[in-house]
Amino acid sequence: MRIVPRLKLDGGGTITFFLALGAGRQMCRLATTFETQKQAFSYLHKYRTEFERMARARLDTGELEDGVVVLSML
Repeated sequence: MRIVPRLKLDGGGTITFFLALGAGRQMCRLATTFETQKQAFSYLHKYRTEFERMARARLDTGELEDGVVVLSML
């Protein structure tokens, strides 16, 4: 499982990314306090493994909001 580098910074200080699950993809949203997309992207890559584990755990337990795995900064 890996994070696909499709990234966009939404208006509310969140990064949207997709978690690869075999042939499928799961949309995930990470809330951040960073002001720039570059800072948020760097943070996401630094903690990529931890976010993968958290997203997978929430997906396994069904903790979704409107079909999206929602995470926040570590």
